[in-house]
Amino acid sequence: MRKITRILEVPFDALTMKEAVQKGLELMRSEKPCMVCTPNPEIVMEAQTDKELMNILRESDMVIPDGIGVVLASKYSDIQLKERVAGFDFTQNLFSEVAKSGETIYFFGGAPKVAEVAAKRMMERYKGLRIVGVQDGYFDAEKEKHILEDIKSKSPDILLVGLGAPKQEKWMYHHLEELGIGLAIGVGGSFDVMAGKVKRAPKLFQKLGLEWFYRLVTQPTRWRRMMQLPVFAWTVWKSRKWR
Repeated sequence: MRKITRILEVPFDALTMKEAVQKGLELMRSEKPCMVCTPNPEIVMEAQTDKELMNILRESDMVIPDGIGVVLASKYSDIQLKERVAGFDFTQNLFSEVAKSGETIYFFGGAPKVAEVAAKRMMERYKGLRIVGVQDGYFDAEKEKHILEDIKSKSPDILLVGLGAPKQEKWMYHHLEELGIGLAIGVGGSFDVMAGKVKRAPKLFQKLGLEWFYRLVTQPTRWRRMMQLPVFAWTVWKSRKWR
């Protein structure tokens, strides 16, 4: 039985990182294809006007909070989120586990060569990690057919999709059954971090819930996207009657 809280109607699984990783492994090894979404406040706000995205989040097999704002917002709910479960850290923990057990992974998304570099670095970091395929996120209809065929032929246990939200969520949702993979996870810009192209915030910023501020300072072009944070906070405050 899933323990879920809803933030502006988006369902989130109330799990610790350790519990989320364990559930991810269980989903990967289940008999049906499964998907994991990792919404932050920006994606929650996107879902308020994108009905397809909202439906996908509601139907996902696990939804984890990739933003401290989501965790803080859950205090207005009877079921509070235990901690932030960042998508990047979630996948890193999964890598550590599957490197021991031999399941396979496929990287799909990012700019040309980024996923390739990311895959190489991750296999160096996690000895025994089996990444069986890599494709960048730049494709037309014809190339997409090739990508789908390649994923199906490699039959990975885990497919990481880094196309950015909401494109990655919609792509996973529409192709999950066709691909027949164990577990698909939307990872946003994680390949950039894995490849060393983008640095994560220092541990102190992460611990204090200020990773968003570090990203704004180091990537000021993100300011328009960051404007969603106060909008999210205000919207949650106004709707706290759903407690």
